[in-house]
Amino acid sequence: MRKLFATAAVAAAAALTMPVAAAQTVDEIIAKNIEARGGKDKLAAVKTARATGRMTVGPGTEAPFVILWKRPAMVRMEFTIQGMTGIQAFDGSTGWSVMPFMGSTDPEKMSEEDMKNIMDTADWEGPLVDYKTKGHKVELLGKETLEGTPVWKIQVTKKSGDVEINYLDAEAFLEIKQEGKRKVRGQEMEFETSVGDYKAIEGLMLAHSMESKAKGMPIVQTMTIDKIEINPDLLDASCKMPEAKPATQEPAKK
Repeated sequence: MRKLFATAAVAAAAALTMPVAAAQTVDEIIAKNIEARGGKDKLAAVKTARATGRMTVGPGTEAPFVILWKRPAMVRMEFTIQGMTGIQAFDGSTGWSVMPFMGSTDPEKMSEEDMKNIMDTADWEGPLVDYKTKGHKVELLGKETLEGTPVWKIQVTKKSGDVEINYLDAEAFLEIKQEGKRKVRGQEMEFETSVGDYKAIEGLMLAHSMESKAKGMPIVQTMTIDKIEINPDLLDASCKMPEAKPATQEPAKK
């Protein structure tokens, strides 16, 4: 009789968990994430965006920044430190930067590793939206607890070969953390970014706070967004690489 009840209990438990398990596919979790962010239609309706805020660039030092996005894959970021303005931009094919802090005021093409990073930034919707179309692969690594919060853990293998892990709040289905590897000056480093302070902007839930650091390092870079504008007028030219200024010629000596 005991075995009979045990067998019946196992069968009942299996029957109850079948629909739950079926509901926990990676595609359905991603669909809930997209819906929590405002829905696919509202995300697709964003043609341009502008974010302004502040980021830390060292102990006690903040730099104001502006980030511009424009479809299909354009982005420009400006940040000012001690009166000098740095620029990083991508026009859909060419990535370039101006770094006066490094002693150069002329635009220069980005390295291959910097190109990967800025192409990720140019993807307004992020890698989970239309991941198949973008050439990415996703894998559900399971459910766990992150600092007391139940989360779904999704691994994204990008078309570029880079791998990142996204942690989605199991109740709100919004991203709260991201981990990955990227090269900095030729050296591969592991990074983690915490995401939060979500606010509703024109029907979209958008993060206004990010904290990033290299694993094992004490330095944390924070980005605080003060304002996000949806569909402002932006020109393609703002992301195009300008020509270098001609060198000033010294007058010929008599």
